[in-house]
Amino acid sequence: MRIYHNQLDNTLNQGFKPIWLVFGDEPWQKNDALEKIKISSKKQGFDEIIRFSVDDKYNWDELFQEYQSMSLFSSLRIIEVEFVTGKIGDNGAKAITQLLTMLHQDVQLIFHGPKLDAATQKRKWFKSLEAAGCFLPIYDIEGKQLKQWLSNQARQLQLTLHNDVIDLMAELFEGNLSALAQELQKLSILFGQQPVSFEEAEKLVIKQAKFNPFQLIDTLLIGDLKKCLSILDQMQHDGSAFGQLIWFIHKELSQLYAMLEQLEQGKSLNDIYKQYRIWEKKKPLYQHALSHMTLFSVEQALARLAQVDLLSKTSSDFNDYILLSDVLISLYHSELSENFSLDYEYN
Repeated sequence: MRIYHNQLDNTLNQGFKPIWLVFGDEPWQKNDALEKIKISSKKQGFDEIIRFSVDDKYNWDELFQEYQSMSLFSSLRIIEVEFVTGKIGDNGAKAITQLLTMLHQDVQLIFHGPKLDAATQKRKWFKSLEAAGCFLPIYDIEGKQLKQWLSNQARQLQLTLHNDVIDLMAELFEGNLSALAQELQKLSILFGQQPVSFEEAEKLVIKQAKFNPFQLIDTLLIGDLKKCLSILDQMQHDGSAFGQLIWFIHKELSQLYAMLEQLEQGKSLNDIYKQYRIWEKKKPLYQHALSHMTLFSVEQALARLAQVDLLSKTSSDFNDYILLSDVLISLYHSELSENFSLDYEYN
């Protein structure tokens, strides 16, 4: 069974699930989901929690012994298993298969960890866990979904926000759900059920949006250059590792170049998506990028990216993030940017 975060409360009300799987990288939703699952289990009498961390070298006998043992403290136990990575090896896969033959209602199993790739989710051991319990994949909340989440959270706090306040907070806190949740709690304490105006919210909220390279790449693919520059500005403010950012962008541009070459050679878009394992959710982003970029623009951007990389390592006279913004702009406006030199002084 697979659900999403906004379906969790209703699913918990449906009764006991022997296995919960919570995997993803967005911390607020993940922590909230794990907390709600454990609170629900404790209401059903699961008072004791035992925790394990596993990887591909983990000795699964420890988990088996705990699962089969009688507890001195409680007849009903929660065993929480954190996956350090999504890789558990052949021994882990065999152990999961064996564990599924031993399930009973005296133990609540909670597996959680970082985001799992599509290949791992299709493995037999994981599909068996999902079939026996409930899988809650955690995704970033952005755009309209973020505003909907924000409205729902405000409603739960009995907090009245005007639409312009919701727009403001979604813009300021995008990419940092934890800070947004805290800010809503603060507004709830300060205003109670009184409506919060835009002017009042603007005075109180602090810009705490945090972005990562993946969000920058997605924004670039859909051609929202204004938002790209805003993300770069915030990443510079946060002290993001510039070398890592260069690596991410180079990797993506190299793939886009190869995809455009194959399109020119007559390969179908679906075959290209399959070759590069593009998720269904990502296909519209790549479709936009591949129809608005050219081989020339990507080639120019790669050359300029190499120059930015060199300047960032050899000179302190330039703002690396401004140079990088020029690279991103050149992907969609190469005919203008090809005449602009990156080698200028930054004051």
